Amino acid sequence: MKKKRIIAFIVCAVLLFGTFACLCMAAGAAETTASEGGSWIDDIVAQFKLNFIDKDRWKSLLGGLWNTLRITFFAALLGIAIGVIVAAVRSTYDNNKENMKHNKSVGYYILGFFNGICKIYLTIIRGTPVVVQLLIIYFIIFASSTNDILIATLAFGINSGAYVAEILRGGIMAIDKGQFEAGRSIGFNYVKTMIYIIIPQVLKNVLPTLLNEVIVLLKETSVAGYVGVVDLTRAGNAIRGATFSAFMPLIAVALIYLAIVMLLTWIVGIIERRLRKSER
Repeated sequence: MKKKRIIAFIVCAVLLFGTFACLCMAAGAAETTASEGGSWIDDIVAQFKLNFIDKDRWKSLLGGLWNTLRITFFAALLGIAIGVIVAAVRSTYDNNKENMKHNKSVGYYILGFFNGICKIYLTIIRGTPVVVQLLIIYFIIFASSTNDILIATLAFGINSGAYVAEILRGGIMAIDKGQFEAGRSIGFNYVKTMIYIIIPQVLKNVLPTLLNEVIVLLKETSVAGYVGVVDLTRAGNAIRGATFSAFMPLIAVALIYLAIVMLLTWIVGIIERRLRKSER
């Protein structure tokens, strides 16, 4: 099992850094290759040099990758924070609305109000494309701001929060009602029951799904270029526009995305296996 994990890690690492290594080798080969009358290999080397080595265009890809990873990381954190709050409100309302309504509690109306807001948020965010949300936030809500990275992070974080909320709410609602009753029987109130009994079980059940949401979020950030963010996709497209050669820069972008996704998928697989072992 350990050998398989090591092999999988090596494959992901090779895919991630292979493109950069090929570019460096191509640059060295280009210096020793005749400029005219060469073979098709010479043409490929020349294209590599044109698209990535000349004017240090590879640095554009590196900077775009850094922006993509930053947006993904902070958007994921924001999405989890929003998702936890929305899921807590909705699940609390669903689990306690009958009792609160029967007791005519003020909390029933307050919680119902916030539950309604959460439903509106989920309906709007899940019912509209992420690129439209990004454009609205950039050109309307934060029209006076010049911080493209921050705006993109907010847009993707708000979008991701809706899906994280439903993932967490589904995990909470899947827990047997007896778990809540067990918490009450040992003197815990609803909040303590959630913190010490329900949440640990929920996180164990939904963690792989949450990590897969991060993978989806990483790919969704490829539309950040619509508002001027120089992410990985926009950097590759800029190289294409400068060299009038589409194949190599776009394939390089695709390979980098593929390598990162494979690495994250490998990590998710490890976590899932460890969770299954802990269940035994």
